[in-house]
Amino acid sequence: MLDKKRVLGSGAQTLEVSAIGFGAMGMHHGFGPNPGDRNEMLTIIRGAVERGVTLFDTAESYGPFLNEELLGEALEPFKGEVAIATKFGWKWDDLPEIDLKDVKLQDRLASDPASIKRACEGCLKRLRVERIDLFYQHRVNPAVPPEDVAGAVKDLIQEGKVKHFGMCEAAPERVRRAHAVQPLTAVQYEYSMWNRRVEYELMPMLDELGIGLVPYSPLGSGFLTGTVDEKTEFVGDDYRSLVPRFSPEARIANRKLVEVITEIGKGVRATPAQVALGWLLAKRPYIVPIPGTRRISRLDENLGAADIEFSSADLANMEDALAAISIQGERYPENLEALSWV
Repeated sequence: MLDKKRVLGSGAQTLEVSAIGFGAMGMHHGFGPNPGDRNEMLTIIRGAVERGVTLFDTAESYGPFLNEELLGEALEPFKGEVAIATKFGWKWDDLPEIDLKDVKLQDRLASDPASIKRACEGCLKRLRVERIDLFYQHRVNPAVPPEDVAGAVKDLIQEGKVKHFGMCEAAPERVRRAHAVQPLTAVQYEYSMWNRRVEYELMPMLDELGIGLVPYSPLGSGFLTGTVDEKTEFVGDDYRSLVPRFSPEARIANRKLVEVITEIGKGVRATPAQVALGWLLAKRPYIVPIPGTRRISRLDENLGAADIEFSSADLANMEDALAAISIQGERYPENLEALSWV
């Protein structure tokens, strides 16, 4: 049972949630064919609630729309007990679902105020709620000033349709500019033991402004669990088949990281996944990772990370071990990386 809580944001924009959230993306998007049926997915999501999870993450683009509809159905019995985060920022009118191989993905971005408000209406309907708990800009549209984005969400907050504002993969200066118009409760970035850019370029600002951090892919899209090796095949729409860091050669080179995590886990009686999540939780009190899973056993494993207690010596040893490892391969192909840190 997960009974630890954390607070995202500060001042009037605080949101208390479970120390570990649930990322639902993989149930419909990004990781190849879904092996389970709808009832199984509903069971996992509701099982997370029963185990103490109160932050659930989705987006209109996952599916598209199917993931929001799933969460809306699964969490309707728990209104007022959980927080649902979703995301806007893509064009959909008369356009197909997003193809991650499309080299012109930036042409699909839409964050003008009218698009944001239109997206909000669709999200509310699919999630079966009267107000969105946390509304993120999914990816920055460079053509739209962050002040305009923040202003549109501020209007939605004043109308009672949104409670909290967030941004994903936005450059720190854009976050700062948006925050000056409508204070952000949280930002979302890829952050894990093998992707630490946020520590150097973002965290000092989050400390200063009192904004929470919600790391996505906290388990390195599965690599840090130790279940992925150079023989693993990525099929269907599994985005990892496009990622340089998941090439067979890179997986062999990066195996050293898993070996280090596994060894650390022996000392605290934890699995590699639990070590990776526990390390994130130890970084800042305002960090709430959102690992995803399609299996109850993995859900239980992930939530167990909240009970790990690292000593200062443990953490120092981990930093020394991680500093000695050079991660091979870029985290995204060029077209996807172009949508990040804009």
